[in-house]
Amino acid sequence: MEFRQLFSTIILIVLTGIIVKLFLNRTIRTAKLIRWWRLLSEKFHDHQFLKIPELNDNSQQNHLFRRVSLYLNSLQSLEDSDNTNLFSGVNPNDIVLSLNDNQTVVDTFLDARIRWTLTSRAGGACFTLTIRKRDKRRVLRPYLQHIHVVSDEIDSRKRELRLFTPVSGFSGEVSGGVRWRGVPFTHPATMETIAMEIDIKNKINLDLDNFLKSKQFYHRLGKVWRRSYLLYGPSGTGKSSFAAALAKTLSYDVYNLELSSISDDSELKHLLLQTTPRSVILVEDFDKFGTTRLTASGVMNFMDGVVSSCCEERVMVFTMTTKDEIAPEILRPGRIDVHIHFPMCDFNNFKCLASSYLGVKEHKLFSHVEEVFSSGATLSPAEISELMLVNRNSPSRAIKSVITALQTTSSPVVVAGSVGGESCKGTPDHGFKSGDSVDGGSGTLRKDGVKEIKKLYGLLRRKSSICRVSDSFVLDS
Repeated sequence: MEFRQLFSTIILIVLTGIIVKLFLNRTIRTAKLIRWWRLLSEKFHDHQFLKIPELNDNSQQNHLFRRVSLYLNSLQSLEDSDNTNLFSGVNPNDIVLSLNDNQTVVDTFLDARIRWTLTSRAGGACFTLTIRKRDKRRVLRPYLQHIHVVSDEIDSRKRELRLFTPVSGFSGEVSGGVRWRGVPFTHPATMETIAMEIDIKNKINLDLDNFLKSKQFYHRLGKVWRRSYLLYGPSGTGKSSFAAALAKTLSYDVYNLELSSISDDSELKHLLLQTTPRSVILVEDFDKFGTTRLTASGVMNFMDGVVSSCCEERVMVFTMTTKDEIAPEILRPGRIDVHIHFPMCDFNNFKCLASSYLGVKEHKLFSHVEEVFSSGATLSPAEISELMLVNRNSPSRAIKSVITALQTTSSPVVVAGSVGGESCKGTPDHGFKSGDSVDGGSGTLRKDGVKEIKKLYGLLRRKSSICRVSDSFVLDS
């Protein structure tokens, strides 16, 4: 009896295995037949091939190319396809899919089968869309609208900011082969971490918010929807960090441009045309453009010329040490909308840095720090930040190190300029010239005189924190 039961069980298992194998083989055969049938049917149907290049005829970025790339990288069929590229996202757990060169992915829309192929060439990459001619009139337009909607949703849901720098490209490209190359933009600066007076920060945030909502208003006035900022002040005062925070606030990509690396006006124009909407164009050390191979007319056309009118939804940021060496017509309203001064650190900025770096809003040594600042001593925010960073585990030690450094700078100051035929080094230039009152012709200002003048200068600046000139305004931070 037991032998019969065991034999029946074995027979049942064998029969189950045979049935499963036959079913799987049939499923595999069916899938192969369907794939072969599709390939065969495509041979007997007329197809149309539409190309979407990365760059248009003017070497500008083709925005449809970017939208198609976002859309295809989100398809389930790409995940199931062979040779798909995998990249890490902004977060360590994020995996980003990307179409590989010469790879084909299939999509379906309104019962129409659409194939996409990515190819690379010297002038940039290109997508090829393959669709049956009988489906084109019915499907193509709503399909492209569908791509726009999906890509916008992806952009708004999870936009990875990128930092672009100009590099030499392939020999077959135009204008010397210079193009932008992008990497993920992960700068940690935000408006909250910037050491700046709160009222100035609020004015900037309001200005950015108004810009984002003003597309129709700009067009009604016949103006290009663009905003430009000038950041000026000594090195180490936070201009570059502010530009990064501004980009993070807007969720805009950053195009970082060094004018010294540009060969001529034509190349500058070419690079501007390659930028995309929703981007910050950052031009650092703008006051040194006179030492480059660019002309003043080329720079002004870059800022507000006819070519720049093709580049809407952009914010242009120019940084420099001083405005004294720039011709007024270059910085006139219309070319520069907002002027923001970044001074050396004062007591209010010190408290912002102490809150960010040390986590303290009040400390028994603050009164001593304020007294040293009021004596005319000063450091750049970068110098104070470094002292706090090194001593971040002990707020008292960090603040004492700042006091010591400030007291060192309050010693007699050497006038910036030339005395006795030798270059003199000291604190940053506060407007004093070599002909100002000096102590015995030695090239040093009397310590008490420096204190009083700096106090007066700071008082005047605080009383005139914002000055409107035509449609531009100046902010003193």
